[in-house]
Amino acid sequence: MLTHDPQPSATAEDVPRKIASPDSAAYLATEAKVHISQVTPEGAATLAGSAFGALGLVWVLYERVLPFSGVLGFWLMWYAVFLLMYAAMARMQWDAREVSHKVALVAFTTGGVLAVTIVLGQVLFVVARGLQDALHVAMWTQSMAFASPLSPLSVGGVLHAIVGTLEQIGLGTLFSVPLGLLAATFLAEVGGKLARPTRTIVEAMTALPDVIAGLFVYALFILTLGMQKSGLAASLALAITMMPIVARASEVVIRLVPGTLREASYALGSSQWRTVLNVVLPTARAGLATAVVLAMARGIGETAPVLVVSGVTKEFNFNPLSGPQVSLPLYIWEYAHIEAVNATIVTRAFGGAVALIVVVLLLFALARRLGGAAPGELTRRQRRRLARHGARA
Repeated sequence: MLTHDPQPSATAEDVPRKIASPDSAAYLATEAKVHISQVTPEGAATLAGSAFGALGLVWVLYERVLPFSGVLGFWLMWYAVFLLMYAAMARMQWDAREVSHKVALVAFTTGGVLAVTIVLGQVLFVVARGLQDALHVAMWTQSMAFASPLSPLSVGGVLHAIVGTLEQIGLGTLFSVPLGLLAATFLAEVGGKLARPTRTIVEAMTALPDVIAGLFVYALFILTLGMQKSGLAASLALAITMMPIVARASEVVIRLVPGTLREASYALGSSQWRTVLNVVLPTARAGLATAVVLAMARGIGETAPVLVVSGVTKEFNFNPLSGPQVSLPLYIWEYAHIEAVNATIVTRAFGGAVALIVVVLLLFALARRLGGAAPGELTRRQRRRLARHGARA
């Protein structure tokens, strides 16, 4: 009896084809892996040779041939010559595609290292200048109420400015974050005819000079409505500068939430506002925390708007609703611009800068802790709630 075999046996010509199939283990074992970011001796030698060669060439041209001078110009020219020389030496060894990749990698890496170096240099410079004042306990526990410009560093501190900074940035965040989130949600989720003018206004407010916000609060709330200079007026000025940052960054983050999550929520019968509240915003929690951090970074170091509307005082003022209230940026400006009087005053200004750095780091760490979880990651409270429901079931 004749039968038909639906799968004919493999011939000798098909065996190599099966062995060389990309799904086979033999093919995966013989496949050569390419490590793009791997550092090779040739690459390291090319990088070092380009750096030292550019240094020697620029020194000859800059110091002996061309009529140039200045440290900044020297290093800028060295960096440009270094990239050109590295590209030329790399082209002698690799193809054009790999050369473009390596040049871009070196440019981005050196740019990042340069940015980090500049930031670290500034921080270390401030800490070195203000460490003499920061080591005194009085700086962290006293105000300047009983200290004069000629008083030693053991008398007087920045505690009153720290209190003012925390209260003003706290109120500014309280005012700006809800408004910024509402504007971002409207632009990303609702839209309509008002979306375009709203986005234009937000972008215009982002480029608004900081002193304009202080002058606006001064003209409207102080001169027109009779409000006195206080921490509340300063927080309103800070909120004006912070709100567009929150709105723009939050809009970008909300738009990155996958549309399938919204569709799944709508398929389950949820309304738009419940979808935004329970699905979109929790998913974008980490990005929204970053938006808040950026806004706080914009507001916490502002001096111009605070200078116009907060007033200056050397005493404690725990009530932001009444009386002048100084902040750390204003404290630094107050003592830094009178350096000709006494060197101790400059040290106090740098000590206030050290305190500002510490406050900024603590606030940013707190913001990251509150909202920095990855999208979809459950909080401790949510995990405990799920565990209780599981135990009941």
